[in-house]
Amino acid sequence: MKLHEKEMRTVYAETLNELISQNKNIFCLEADLAKATGTNPIVSETYPNNFINVGVAEANMIGVAAGLAVDGKVPFCASFSCFASRRVYDQITLSVAYANTNVKIIGAAPGVTQGPNGGTHMCFQDLAIMRAMPNMQVLSPCDVYELKSMLYYMANTYGGMYMQLVRPKVIPIFDENYQYEHGKAVKISEGSDVTIVTTGFMTHIAKQAVDELKEENINVELLHYPCIKPFDDESLISSAKKTKTVITVENQSVIGGIGGAVCEILSENLPTRVKRLGIPDKFGEVASAKYLFDKYIFGLEGIKQACREMKK
Repeated sequence: MKLHEKEMRTVYAETLNELISQNKNIFCLEADLAKATGTNPIVSETYPNNFINVGVAEANMIGVAAGLAVDGKVPFCASFSCFASRRVYDQITLSVAYANTNVKIIGAAPGVTQGPNGGTHMCFQDLAIMRAMPNMQVLSPCDVYELKSMLYYMANTYGGMYMQLVRPKVIPIFDENYQYEHGKAVKISEGSDVTIVTTGFMTHIAKQAVDELKEENINVELLHYPCIKPFDDESLISSAKKTKTVITVENQSVIGGIGGAVCEILSENLPTRVKRLGIPDKFGEVASAKYLFDKYIFGLEGIKQACREMKK
């Protein structure tokens, strides 16, 4: 089976096994969601001594992880994104960021990918609140190849990090030769009419929109940002100089996430027209991703329509 035929969470768990086989100081921590994040049984049965389930106690998981990190371990803590970010924000602030410990936090099922769990579990603000935290690197891979390479980077680089993890299969953007480069955007397509800036789950949808817009003679430059913090200012400014127009697309609130980062950078360096696509100032609801894409106009058709309007 090719890597991109597997679920993202399966590749997450299998890559953790690879990393643990190379470094027994790497630990997998869970807060009773190991089946949801894929590490039970893949990690729990292969490396039981490196697997810790703290139970339904996410704040405690961060504390345990920080303690392990102080002892020289490299803990990967996973939970749903709502629990891995907003529920434990104070613990992360003090025990990870302020203390500068080597803790890796995995926010699974971000944004609209929570579907049936509805508004209480749909976290639309994790990128915003995590990038606002000092000493915190913020990541969001778009496919399994980037995920795998990114996990190797995380395991071998000191520092507090937060990474979004989409759980199901995702259409591949890259291949087995891809190497994640920290703090750098990836230019997926060249264009002169509009720049799209996106990350994570939305990148494959944005790429489809870009491909289809070529038939309408709209040439879109697509910048994928696997790393939201530190942010690659240079690539954004360079592209905006060329196209004069930027659209941000994210599986997040339009307030504070990648759209916020883009507006902050451009307003200070190169005032540019920007349109932010994503969730408006709303809570989620029990619904499919497609339903929310259509309702808030930031899926495939919404991206294409925004490009048509912004080119004018």
